[in-house]
Parts: sequence; C-alpha cells; structure tokens
Amino acid sequence: MLNIFKNKREDFPDFWKKYEAKFQEKPSKEIEHTRFVVFDTETTGFDLIKDRMLCIGAVGITNKSIDVADGFEEYISQETFNPKTVKIHGIIQNERIETLQEEEAVKAFLKYIGNSVLVAHHAGFDIGMLNQALARMGLPKLKNKVLDTVKLYRGTRIISNLINRERNYSLDEIAETYHIDIKDRHTAAGDAFITAVAFITILGKLNTDNKLKLKKLFRY
Repeated sequence: MLNIFKNKREDFPDFWKKYEAKFQEKPSKEIEHTRFVVFDTETTGFDLIKDRMLCIGAVGITNKSIDVADGFEEYISQETFNPKTVKIHGIIQNERIETLQEEEAVKAFLKYIGNSVLVAHHAGFDIGMLNQALARMGLPKLKNKVLDTVKLYRGTRIISNLINRERNYSLDEIAETYHIDIKDRHTAAGDAFITAVAFITILGKLNTDNKLKLKKLFRY
C-alpha cells in the first residue's frame, strides 16, 4: 500500500521549509525589481539519471545589472567520474579543490537562490540535474520560475521563412553575435557570467518600447 503521508510538508527538513516559505511573498511584476539568478552546472555527462553535477556556478542580476558580489560557486565531491567530459570542463577526479557533498551543495544553492527567477542556457538540462539531486534527497522539484536564454534569443530573431525558430542556438553562437568574451567558457561560474551578459543584452533587444514586463518573458 502506498504511503500517502510520505513527504508531507511537516516532514521536510528545515532548510526546505525556509526555501518554500520564500514563495509566499508576492513576486514583483517588474523586471527592474526582480532578482534573477543566472546559473550553470558542470556535470559528468548528459544523462540526467546516471550523471552527476561537478560544480554549480551562478551570479545575480538586479535592476538589469550583474551584481558580481552576488555570486555562487561550489564544487561537488565526485562519486561518478567520466574521463570523456574532462576535456570540456577540466575538472579531474580527486582534484585538490574544496568540495561539498551533493546534498550540502544543493542546500547552499537553495539558500542562495530563494524565490529568484532562474535563468540558464538550455535550462531544461540544468534544472533537471538539480531536480534529480533533490529527488535523491527525498525532496520535491525546484519551485522557482525559469527562463531559458535559448528561447529568449529566438524571440529576438527576425520572423522569416528563412529563420529556423526551433533552432537550439549554442552559448558560443550567442556570445559571438553579441561580442561577449568567452575566456572562462566551460566553467560553471564562467558560463553563468557569459549567460548573464547575454541575458541582459537579450532583454535590451526585446524591450524596444521600454514596456517589457516580466510576464511576457515567460511567453517566449
């Protein structure tokens, strides 16, 4: 028989209750008054079930400006190792860097993001990795609203029969279009910063009449 009482709200740990409580606050409808957290994960691979996060990097945006003091970067102890992906992220097994266990890193990230709007490039993957980690902790999925810079970037493209509206633009392509420096590419914190610059640029492209509201961003 299924235990219908499993994971009742009162059974959740205090850190999750504090995270959930943030969403009782009335969110702003204005972009200028919204805190965005642009984030990225480096992982052992692209399988949401088998692979694991190696690092979470993020930076905050308020009033359409990147707040470099509002950053987050945590490396996660490796229980799974895939040498094929090392050439992408450069994180080797047993590297001499300070790490946290996955549960502690996720707890720290939840405290950092609060009820902010999350932004990521190909956001479905990064959100999926975090949700899988939460599932391993016996917790529900993230509650934050999410924006994907791929979808937002598509919204800036000229509507034409010659434009593939379903194309999955890479972060490198967008960075090249907007002349964004990519020297820290393929680090979680570096990719988060590059995505943040792209996000602010995209907002400017979408807000041609200075009337862009947060609600409209979620329609892209």
